[in-house]
Amino acid sequence: MVIFLTTFAVFLLVIAAMAIGYIIQKKTISGSCGGLGAVGIDKECDCPEPCDRRKAREAKAAKQAQWEKDRIL
Repeated sequence: MVIFLTTFAVFLLVIAAMAIGYIIQKKTISGSCGGLGAVGIDKECDCPEPCDRRKAREAKAAKQAQWEKDRIL
């Protein structure tokens, strides 16, 4: 039981230190390796054409953007 409580306390201290560091630095959280762009991959999938769900999602976003653009108020 002592080992569990000690481990739990250490984890809480580490999480608190990370939270304080994040609050002080005001930086966004980002990966250290640079992501897929660092290795020359432009997108997550290698599909030549997007799937139907993605096409529908992009069409809905374009329709929403057009609606926002044409809105009077």
